[in-house]
Amino acid sequence: MPKVPLPTLMLVPALLAASQPDTDARIAAAARNSYNFRVHLKGDTLEVASRSGAVTLSGTVANEFHRTLAEETVKDLPGVTSVTNLLVLKAEASATAPDVWLATKVRTALRYHRNVDEATVGVAARDGVVTLSGRIGSAAQKGLAQDIAGNVDGVKEVRNTLRVVPPGAKTLAEKIDDASVTAQVKAVLLAHRGTRMLATHVKTDRGVVTLGGEARNSAEKILVERLTSDVKGVRRVRNRMTVAP
Repeated sequence: MPKVPLPTLMLVPALLAASQPDTDARIAAAARNSYNFRVHLKGDTLEVASRSGAVTLSGTVANEFHRTLAEETVKDLPGVTSVTNLLVLKAEASATAPDVWLATKVRTALRYHRNVDEATVGVAARDGVVTLSGRIGSAAQKGLAQDIAGNVDGVKEVRNTLRVVPPGAKTLAEKIDDASVTAQVKAVLLAHRGTRMLATHVKTDRGVVTLGGEARNSAEKILVERLTSDVKGVRRVRNRMTVAP
């Protein structure tokens, strides 16, 4: 076996040490450039610091869902070994009333759905009754928005006052990175009353989502797959969940 010159061996630790700052910089850049950070979290004040792959999130976010979404997005980035979430809620959100929190969950569920334009839908909640207002592209989408809102944990009733207004020309959809897709799927499953208690494992590779974990029955397994396939950015779903005996 040929001998490696001593100077070369001495260079290896130095090269490894020099490469780590580059990796940390790429992690921070990937987080800031992710779809979730640029679109869903753009109104929040977020700082991402990485040291040897250990990421610390700091700053303020609008609500608990944004706090979770930021952590889940970063957690799935290449090179990340751990995430410390020091994000705090903005002052007005820290004392969020139950109805405001419920409206936030409904907006989140609508936002990540590929067939609903959440930007044109208003959501208000009072004593568990959710009112949808604004406009929607079709009667089918109006019904879909009601179904999505009605299945959010905590919603007792949905009053759907959405107006059907056919949309104009569609623009080319933006490609969503895998880390953002994974985080969105987890958020949707967390918000849905039928799946929020399931320990579902989610992994995304080029838009193909692989689901793992255990469902209590076949109906739950099918429900998780359907909810996942409806999330923006999901190209295909591989459902490898097992059903409890």
